[in-house]
Amino acid sequence: MVAFGKKLKARQIQEWQAYYINYKLMKKKVKQYAHQIEVGTLERRHVLKDFSRMLDNQIEKIVLFLLEQQGLLASKLAKLREQHDALEQQPEISQITELREGYRVVGYDLLKLLYFVEMNAIGLRKILKKFDKRFRYRFTDYYVKSRANHPYSQLQQVFKHVGLGAVVGAVSRNLHELQDCQGSYLSIYDPPALPLQDPVVDSIKAAVDRLTHSTNFLNFMAQHALIMQEDLPAPAEEQIDEERYHYVSLLLNLANTFLYMVNTYIIVPTADNYSMSLGAAATVCGIVIGAMAVAQVFSSVYFSAWSNRSYFRPLVFSSIVLFVGNAMYALAYDLNSLTMLLLGRLFCGFGSARAVNRRYISDCVPLKIRMQASAGFVSASALGMACGPALAGILQINFKIYKLTFNAMTLPGWVMAVAWIVYLIWLWFSFKEPSRDVEENNSPHAPDSETAEKNTLEKGLKQPLLITSEEQQEDDEDAEADGSEEVSQESRRPATSIASAYRLLTPSVKVQLLIYFMLKYAMEILLSESSVVTTYYFSWSTGTVAVFLACLGLTVLPVNIVVGSYISNMFEDRQILLASEIMVCVGILLSFHLIIPYSVPQYVCSGLIMFVSAEVLEGRYYFCCFIYDMA
Repeated sequence: MVAFGKKLKARQIQEWQAYYINYKLMKKKVKQYAHQIEVGTLERRHVLKDFSRMLDNQIEKIVLFLLEQQGLLASKLAKLREQHDALEQQPEISQITELREGYRVVGYDLLKLLYFVEMNAIGLRKILKKFDKRFRYRFTDYYVKSRANHPYSQLQQVFKHVGLGAVVGAVSRNLHELQDCQGSYLSIYDPPALPLQDPVVDSIKAAVDRLTHSTNFLNFMAQHALIMQEDLPAPAEEQIDEERYHYVSLLLNLANTFLYMVNTYIIVPTADNYSMSLGAAATVCGIVIGAMAVAQVFSSVYFSAWSNRSYFRPLVFSSIVLFVGNAMYALAYDLNSLTMLLLGRLFCGFGSARAVNRRYISDCVPLKIRMQASAGFVSASALGMACGPALAGILQINFKIYKLTFNAMTLPGWVMAVAWIVYLIWLWFSFKEPSRDVEENNSPHAPDSETAEKNTLEKGLKQPLLITSEEQQEDDEDAEADGSEEVSQESRRPATSIASAYRLLTPSVKVQLLIYFMLKYAMEILLSESSVVTTYYFSWSTGTVAVFLACLGLTVLPVNIVVGSYISNMFEDRQILLASEIMVCVGILLSFHLIIPYSVPQYVCSGLIMFVSAEVLEGRYYFCCFIYDMA
């Protein structure tokens, strides 16, 4: 990951250099504040006041220049409007061509201004994040809310690019009117909208979409899915994304996610009965259920490495392995083999392609719909988690075909085996492998002045990799503040094993992973032992256990949406994390059978508290430990 300060320096337009956010100065000020607070020469409230004033000054500088440039563009558009009106009286082909070229020039000027706003918006977001991380204070919320909601807000100009939309509309509308519409009197505002085949307008729309993405708060469900994207994707990268995107292939990835989650939880209500039918104790069902998760630890490594070369082949392999695993799970009953049962679940875990599903969304889905695709990933996971136990509750039948037994214990395996075969056939005929070739940017060239400027920017991007010691120190500081070790040569290489991945972890990340392990441990105990506990204490049937687990799964999406949309705006993340950890502990304590008779309300309430709190903790864990660092 290249430090943002160096990226900003390389990509800024030289003649506008003085009007960009002074990211280097503000980063040094943050470090200076930290030192002054540490030695006791400055109070926190003075730091907040001074830093707010500095940010206000930087934003004012950006906004005043932005307004000046908008005025220049508006003046050019007004002159072009006069020429346009004159041409309506006496139209001439040569003058129409010249007028269209004039609007294109304004379009390229507008494109420069959009890039300018985007760079500054990302710089503001990053320096606010850096301040929050260094001082453990949620300053960003206070600053954005207090400035953005004020009637004289200057921040709105940057984060909502107020005013630029009018310029975008003027350029698009006039170029639309000047194209050959074959006598049509429709405009861009009339349905059905006429397609405008002009490269500068396409580039402007792409830049506006990217700017909107850069300045909006990330969708919570996308954060929960850990789908990453670069801060500054180039237009060429967007064009490659469009060419690589295939809607049916995306659906196939989401279907894989859904089926795998169904496969994980469909056996939970019947695993204890299956274990006892093979001569094992009912509690062995915990090992049977957990075997899939253990195997997934290893499959995530080789599937991640495999996705560097292909998406289609890993998904095919995953489907075949999952078919074999489910068939082995179902056949274990007739073979009376507990070993076959465990091997079947291990095979299912070895077929986990969730790493490929995430990677496909991150790499092959265009930026403008990546958030929706990420939300679809989380929705498919949550729906599969709820459908698995519910489906097990439906499969309460018993019959034999030849020597094969089909009952409540084996049917989950047979149903999932058939599902994976159907999925494999659909995958084989419908999936489109995205191109891995890096294509040249073949977008039409801008006018000569713009071409020269683009060449200058390209030269800036091709600076030597050797940097001065001062710049190296700044990059190291950026990496330290962002909680990242990617400045080292080792961390730039992809992790190809669990050991190499572990070596890349910082001590703080290891602690965070331990917390994550404990919350997943508590959640899996609840799910895995639910059938054993409820049968022993309450004599619940398989159908009742299935309904209980399905209801738990259905809470995932509503709870995460409420927490991500409302509660996170009222409380700090660390407060939500602490409260969630406390509630998980409360749920665990309530689940014990101590003095009073164990009752159904006690078990249901403790399970609900434990599961919901663990889900909230997992969602905020993803947000705080990963996405916030990468935003």
